[in-house]
Amino acid sequence: MRDEALVRPGFRERVEELVRARWHEPVIVLRLGDTDLGFAVPGRRLDGTVKGRRLVRRFFWNILRGLGGAVLYVLYLANGSGGGGKTGHPFQREIRVSGPADAQALALVDRLRGASGPWLACSPSGVAVVETGPTYADPADAPPPRILWEARKPEAPALSFRKSMLTWPDGSTFRFPLHGRAEERHLRKFLEFPDVVHWDGKP
Repeated sequence: MRDEALVRPGFRERVEELVRARWHEPVIVLRLGDTDLGFAVPGRRLDGTVKGRRLVRRFFWNILRGLGGAVLYVLYLANGSGGGGKTGHPFQREIRVSGPADAQALALVDRLRGASGPWLACSPSGVAVVETGPTYADPADAPPPRILWEARKPEAPALSFRKSMLTWPDGSTFRFPLHGRAEERHLRKFLEFPDVVHWDGKP
């Protein structure tokens, strides 16, 4: 219920209206989840920042993060959670972006990082990331949605809703996180096994 409460009615409809008017196609709009992504791309750190930049800030941040992580890990072990289950280190990031150096996927995910209300908008010929700002506010008081990144065929990445993945021609991938079960339920309205998409929502 908490995830659902954070996305108030009206935001999805505003994004759908924006993208439909721009592309003149049916669209599927999904609120994206945590944008604190893990990267496996040469030249990028795990958090996606470019290696070799902001070294002083990175030095002090690593010290602070190490101290905080040590405290949390001691508490984690003290609570009897060190039995090797699926729960990982408190600062471990799930790898969601992978590919070669200068991966094509970076054009999207670099725009996504720092967004406070990101949505993935998909149509038969395009993919876009749209920013609405925080979705717990009243949509009437929110700024107009704006497109952070978009691509249309033939430049658009291949999309698999079943795998929650975008794949570019250079092999780079982005496994997009959804914002809770409400988004998963919304997506299921359009899908038919194994990976058939009914853009009008009518199987």
